[in-house]
Amino acid sequence: MTTEQDLGKLIDWAKEIDATLIVTDANNIVIHVNEAACEVFKATKLVGTELIAHHPKWAIPAVEELLDKKKPDCYTTETPQGKHFVYHTPWFKDGEYAGFVELVIPIRKDMRNIIRGDFKNK
Repeated sequence: MTTEQDLGKLIDWAKEIDATLIVTDANNIVIHVNEAACEVFKATKLVGTELIAHHPKWAIPAVEELLDKKKPDCYTTETPQGKHFVYHTPWFKDGEYAGFVELVIPIRKDMRNIIRGDFKNK
Protein backbone atom coordinates (compact mmCIF):
# COMPACT_ATOMS: atom_id res chain seq x y z
CA MET A 1 0.00 0.00 0.00
CA THR A 2 1.32 3.43 -0.94
CA THR A 3 1.56 5.92 1.90
CA GLU A 4 1.26 9.69 1.55
CA GLN A 5 5.02 9.86 2.14
CA ASP A 6 5.61 7.41 -0.72
CA LEU A 7 3.29 9.45 -2.92
CA GLY A 8 5.32 12.56 -2.17
CA LYS A 9 8.48 10.77 -3.27
CA LEU A 10 6.83 9.50 -6.44
CA ILE A 11 5.74 12.96 -7.56
CA ASP A 12 8.67 14.94 -6.21
CA TRP A 13 9.45 15.88 -9.81
CA ALA A 14 6.37 18.14 -9.68
CA LYS A 15 7.54 20.17 -6.68
CA GLU A 16 8.92 23.07 -8.70
CA ILE A 17 7.33 22.74 -12.14
CA ASP A 18 5.72 25.76 -13.76
CA ALA A 19 2.20 24.42 -13.22
CA THR A 20 -0.06 23.80 -10.27
CA LEU A 21 -0.62 20.21 -9.20
CA ILE A 22 -3.21 19.08 -6.68
CA VAL A 23 -3.90 15.41 -5.89
CA THR A 24 -6.82 14.16 -3.77
CA ASP A 25 -7.72 10.83 -2.28
CA ALA A 26 -10.99 8.98 -2.99
CA ASN A 27 -12.77 11.13 -0.37
CA ASN A 28 -11.72 14.38 -2.11
CA ILE A 29 -9.19 15.23 0.61
CA VAL A 30 -6.05 16.91 -0.72
CA ILE A 31 -3.08 14.57 -0.25
CA HIS A 32 -0.44 16.37 -2.33
CA VAL A 33 0.20 19.84 -3.74
CA ASN A 34 3.23 21.39 -5.34
CA GLU A 35 4.75 24.80 -4.56
CA ALA A 36 2.88 26.54 -7.38
CA ALA A 37 -0.47 25.39 -5.99
CA CYS A 38 0.41 26.80 -2.57
CA GLU A 39 1.24 30.13 -4.19
CA VAL A 40 -1.97 30.23 -6.25
CA PHE A 41 -4.18 29.39 -3.29
CA LYS A 42 -2.10 31.58 -0.97
CA ALA A 43 -2.05 28.78 1.57
CA THR A 44 0.56 26.67 3.23
CA LYS A 45 -1.93 24.12 4.58
CA LEU A 46 -3.79 22.53 1.69
CA VAL A 47 -2.93 18.89 2.43
CA GLY A 48 -5.60 17.34 4.64
CA THR A 49 -8.34 19.76 3.56
CA GLU A 50 -11.36 19.16 1.32
CA LEU A 51 -10.85 20.06 -2.32
CA ILE A 52 -14.24 21.79 -2.49
CA ALA A 53 -13.17 24.23 0.24
CA HIS A 54 -10.71 25.84 -2.17
CA HIS A 55 -13.22 26.73 -4.87
CA PRO A 56 -15.59 29.72 -5.10
CA LYS A 57 -19.30 29.06 -4.53
CA TRP A 58 -20.15 29.46 -8.22
CA ALA A 59 -17.69 26.67 -9.14
CA ILE A 60 -18.77 24.11 -6.54
CA PRO A 61 -21.58 22.49 -8.60
CA ALA A 62 -19.20 21.96 -11.53
CA VAL A 63 -16.49 20.52 -9.25
CA GLU A 64 -18.99 18.19 -7.57
CA GLU A 65 -20.23 16.98 -10.96
CA LEU A 66 -16.65 16.37 -12.09
CA LEU A 67 -15.85 14.38 -8.94
CA ASP A 68 -19.09 12.39 -9.21
CA LYS A 69 -18.50 11.40 -12.84
CA LYS A 70 -14.90 10.34 -12.20
CA LYS A 71 -14.00 11.12 -15.83
CA PRO A 72 -11.22 13.30 -17.26
CA ASP A 73 -12.07 16.87 -18.20
CA CYS A 74 -10.09 19.77 -19.64
CA TYR A 75 -10.60 23.38 -20.60
CA THR A 76 -8.79 26.69 -20.82
CA THR A 77 -9.34 29.61 -18.52
CA GLU A 78 -8.23 33.22 -18.62
CA THR A 79 -7.46 35.49 -15.68
CA PRO A 80 -5.58 38.78 -15.34
CA GLN A 81 -2.49 36.61 -14.73
CA GLY A 82 -2.86 34.91 -18.12
CA LYS A 83 -4.40 31.97 -19.91
CA HIS A 84 -4.16 28.42 -18.53
CA PHE A 85 -4.87 24.87 -19.63
CA VAL A 86 -6.73 23.00 -16.86
CA TYR A 87 -6.73 19.21 -16.84
CA HIS A 88 -8.64 17.08 -14.33
CA THR A 89 -8.41 13.33 -14.25
CA PRO A 90 -9.20 10.54 -11.81
CA TRP A 91 -6.36 8.30 -10.72
CA PHE A 92 -6.69 4.63 -9.90
CA LYS A 93 -4.85 2.09 -7.80
CA ASP A 94 -5.28 -1.58 -8.66
CA GLY A 95 -8.29 -0.63 -10.83
CA GLU A 96 -10.10 1.15 -8.00
CA TYR A 97 -10.84 4.87 -7.94
CA ALA A 98 -8.21 6.49 -5.68
CA GLY A 99 -8.79 10.23 -6.14
CA PHE A 100 -8.46 13.13 -8.51
CA VAL A 101 -5.61 15.09 -10.06
CA GLU A 102 -5.78 18.73 -11.13
CA LEU A 103 -3.00 20.11 -13.30
CA VAL A 104 -3.08 23.77 -14.36
CA ILE A 105 -0.49 24.73 -16.98
CA PRO A 106 0.19 28.33 -18.07
CA ILE A 107 -0.27 28.97 -21.78
CA ARG A 108 2.28 31.37 -23.23
CA LYS A 109 0.93 34.15 -25.47
CA ASP A 110 3.39 33.08 -28.15
CA MET A 111 2.64 29.37 -27.88
CA ARG A 112 3.09 27.48 -31.13
CA ASN A 113 0.33 25.35 -32.59
CA ILE A 114 1.68 22.43 -34.57
CA ILE A 115 -0.71 20.75 -36.97
CA ARG A 116 0.44 17.25 -37.71
CA GLY A 117 -0.20 15.56 -40.99
CA ASP A 118 -1.76 12.24 -41.75
CA PHE A 119 0.97 9.79 -40.77
CA LYS A 120 -1.09 6.71 -41.59
CA ASN A 121 -0.28 6.99 -45.28
CA LYS A 122 3.45 7.74 -44.95
